[in-house]
Amino acid sequence: MASSTVNEPTRAPGKSELRNQKPKPDDRDESELLTVPDGWKEPAFSKEDNPRGLLEESSFATLFPKYREAYLKECWPLVQKALNEHHVNATLDLIEGSMTVCTTKKTFDPYIIIRARDLIKLLARSVSFEQAVRILQDDVACDIIKIGSLVRNKERFVKRRQRLIGPKGSTLKVRKVVLDTMKNIHPIYNIKTLMIKRELAKDSELRSQSWERFLPQFKHKNVNKRKEPKKKTVKKEYTPFPPPQPESQTDKELASGEYFLKASQKKRQKMEAIKAKQAEVLSKRQEERKKAFIPPKEKPVVKPREASTETKVDVAAIKEKIKKAKNKKLGALTAEEVKLKMEVDEKKKKKKK
Repeated sequence: MASSTVNEPTRAPGKSELRNQKPKPDDRDESELLTVPDGWKEPAFSKEDNPRGLLEESSFATLFPKYREAYLKECWPLVQKALNEHHVNATLDLIEGSMTVCTTKKTFDPYIIIRARDLIKLLARSVSFEQAVRILQDDVACDIIKIGSLVRNKERFVKRRQRLIGPKGSTLKVRKVVLDTMKNIHPIYNIKTLMIKRELAKDSELRSQSWERFLPQFKHKNVNKRKEPKKKTVKKEYTPFPPPQPESQTDKELASGEYFLKASQKKRQKMEAIKAKQAEVLSKRQEERKKAFIPPKEKPVVKPREASTETKVDVAAIKEKIKKAKNKKLGALTAEEVKLKMEVDEKKKKKKK
């Protein structure tokens, strides 16, 4: 007879048991789990990973400015060739000024249409084909940052944008650096931080540690000074009562009594006021004309002071000094030395005879 065995049903562990259950120890080192080995690359996506292809057709289109039309005409065959390798169609519409990319039945990579979209976007934004075609690679990405609306003042915008542009039109390629530059933070501070991080990443011991103690902390020294208006308006104290109503012309005439005068009397008063103003103007003009005939005040004549005896110069002594200086040349002999020399010469002549 064949023996039969019956397995007892196993009981599922309860919640309390799951809480108290300890995880199994892992033999692998933590550094191996956190770090990527050097030289490792993610394998490329091939047709074997998706042999059936895509279910739906996807397409993207973008517009380009008129000045890019001539360049796109020249490089469009190269664009089509690069996209055909990934089974993506590309069309250029010069009438509408647009570029379109779409997948085909042979397309197997679902993400290639996103890369093709980025390619036509870069071409529309004045990026050369040699640089833009690199976006089709797996280890290359791009980021388009719209900085036109970040700064209102046009002069400030141009100055801050100039900080980002490097030699031969190359620009900085970090989004945080670009946005901070448009907020008036110079890119050199962020570049220093990136350089320090790159050096720290080379050290295997510091990869799993915090880098905050090594990174520089820059403080804003420039205080935004608000421009004060030239004309300061002083606010008046609030009063619940309305301001007094200004007097009208009739009220002023009633107060001065002109309201009750006749038209001829009013006319006479106006003429008298005009004549009085004319007389004042004439008197001012005459005074200005008379100023030209008024002689200027003469300065008092100052008598020359007699030279004091203490400051008198001995002219004869100076003349003698000048004569001696002329006779005495640089390196010349004195009168006594000349006499002695002549005597010595005469004695030599006598001896020779």
